[in-house]
Amino acid sequence: MVFPTRVFTEGDNLTMPLSFSPPAVPAAQLDAHLMVNGFAVLEPHETSTWLAQPMTHLNALAQHWRDLPPDAHLKDGGRYRRRRHSCFVVSGDEVVQQAHRPHWQPLAYNALHGGMQRLFEPVLPETVVEQAWQALLRQGAASASALHGEQAWFVEAHQFRIDTSDGIGRPTPEGAHRDGVDLVMVCLIDRHGVKGGESRVFESTGPQGQRFTMMTPWTVLFLDDARMIHETTPIQPVDDAGWRDTLVLTFRARGFQGEGATG
Repeated sequence: MVFPTRVFTEGDNLTMPLSFSPPAVPAAQLDAHLMVNGFAVLEPHETSTWLAQPMTHLNALAQHWRDLPPDAHLKDGGRYRRRRHSCFVVSGDEVVQQAHRPHWQPLAYNALHGGMQRLFEPVLPETVVEQAWQALLRQGAASASALHGEQAWFVEAHQFRIDTSDGIGRPTPEGAHRDGVDLVMVCLIDRHGVKGGESRVFESTGPQGQRFTMMTPWTVLFLDDARMIHETTPIQPVDDAGWRDTLVLTFRARGFQGEGATG
């Protein structure tokens, strides 16, 4: 993969890790940019425009990351991840929550946790009814349809908190990967007292890549999963223990991944 380089100038602080800004696009160009490049990023004010939701609604949704249960399925023995997970079907403007089900991925897409039926605590009802939550699912489905054709979308929603209480937190312990879906959205909800967490996206069949750090809440990364591989580097505390909160939404045509899988 080829990541962009930077020329150092006099006065640069070489003791601090580099942080590249996201290559953001206007909301009006999101779908076209995603189709051409395989990924796109919205900055917070553009996310608000895209969702037709004021920032007050988005900030209200962020409060629902305060009570996430620990992830009991981490095979690396870590205690750095908390999460909730629920499934939905979105057809046009209709968002229907599905019966609670395990999260499953094949080993081909997740070498660390693939093949496991991982049952997490569901997203809370008071979260699901938030206007911003509903808008995220509807608009994400609309972008998936713009990319792959109008249809119903099977959506898995993951609330994540990665913390540094043990010194390091790994947003993607499985490493660089695809998710086996059609569209992935990674929404930065908040980050506090951490460094790192650099997003890296690169072509699944080529050498080109981008690296950047999402620093501001409600920056959103979109990925055409068939074309792009992605990962997020570990986070470390700046002083005391910190955290990084995200919402990951995956959109898949023709059913949830792993339907009928036994292990």
